[in-house]
Amino acid sequence: MKRVILFLVTNLAVMLVLSVTASILGINRYMTANGLNFGMLLMFCALMGFGGSFISLLLSKTIAKWSTGARVIEHPQNSTEMWLVDTVNRLATRAGLTMPEVAVYDGPPNAFATGASKSNSLVAVSTGLLQGMTREEVEAVLAHEVAHIANGDMVTLTLIQGVVNTFVMFFARIVGYFVDSALRRNNEQSSGPGIGYMVTVVVCEIVFGILASIIVMYFSRQREYRADSGAAKLMGSPTPMIGALRRLGGMEADGLPQNLQASGIAGRGSWMGLFSSHPPIESRIASLQGRAVA
Repeated sequence: MKRVILFLVTNLAVMLVLSVTASILGINRYMTANGLNFGMLLMFCALMGFGGSFISLLLSKTIAKWSTGARVIEHPQNSTEMWLVDTVNRLATRAGLTMPEVAVYDGPPNAFATGASKSNSLVAVSTGLLQGMTREEVEAVLAHEVAHIANGDMVTLTLIQGVVNTFVMFFARIVGYFVDSALRRNNEQSSGPGIGYMVTVVVCEIVFGILASIIVMYFSRQREYRADSGAAKLMGSPTPMIGALRRLGGMEADGLPQNLQASGIAGRGSWMGLFSSHPPIESRIASLQGRAVA
């Protein structure tokens, strides 16, 4: 319940800020007496699409800590925490990064990296992962998350999501306008968008959003392959990462909130893989094995 309330409050706050900004800039008045102002409509959709994505990115560390209950290790309390901090520090140095925050949270085997930039990031691991893996396997997982940060994956996926959001909103409103115009053709006295516009926009945003998520998830899967490869490079061999993936394949992983699903080391599969944020474990292992042969 806490996660749901946090998600709703955050999104409502973001939408309120963006709506006020659009009103101040005047770009929410894209529907005129002469029809749609396509330039203004595109600016409005870009503000809402990119604005929401970038605000979420800026708040990503804070939201991740709140939603998972992750505790940042500021002063290691035991040898495991000391080892975690030292390992992430070593991997970050090897990758040429500023030391990320390191956190632990209670949950099934998983780990994630998030943050607004390479110099402002967080690597978190679950207690389930620490208990179910050897230290070499955990180190490989940490290398995978550090590779995500080094690759700038959080920003890249935010940009892709912003583009997708923009065009979903843009085309949904264009379709809504023409459907509404066709329905009201014999009622010239009506002014402003009618119920046909509103219903069509909602339906189109749902349909276009589902189709657009295929594009976003494709890029998400590709970044997992790159992070696996980056982990192999940081570890000096693909073998530890292969071992970690094999171990994950035999575990009940996941357990992350919806907003962090794409950030975890393990993710849920879905129909035909089109809507999966992560490739199958077997495919990731095969890719690393091909790297080892090469």
